[in-house]
Amino acid sequence: MTSPSCPCGLPKTYAECCGRFHRGEAAAPTAQALMRSRYSAFVKRDEAYLLRTWHPAKRPARVEFDGGTRWTGLEIVDATDGSAFHATGTVTFRASYRGGSLHERSRFERADGAWVYVDGDFLE
Repeated sequence: MTSPSCPCGLPKTYAECCGRFHRGEAAAPTAQALMRSRYSAFVKRDEAYLLRTWHPAKRPARVEFDGGTRWTGLEIVDATDGSAFHATGTVTFRASYRGGSLHERSRFERADGAWVYVDGDFLE
């Protein structure tokens, strides 16, 4: 029996992919990896990870999950910078859920050496 694939869409199991970031075993090496792991955290409703990876100046007190939202897939549309050689990066993505999708351009920065989510712009 094979383990289910990671919610972020990469061809690895959750444990091998985003799960290791969620468990704190590793830090996401790129802005795109962080974005994928944050999507998986929304799917898994992992509030602690989402808060931990939010820029301290922008971090909310809580993450409110919509109990009716069922995430069904992630598509990376574009990524700019965000590698080990950059201090900032953007990732444009489309996250699908039953009944619709969310299209966003997210901004990421390094804080104390780790990638964090800063904010994003909703796109049509």
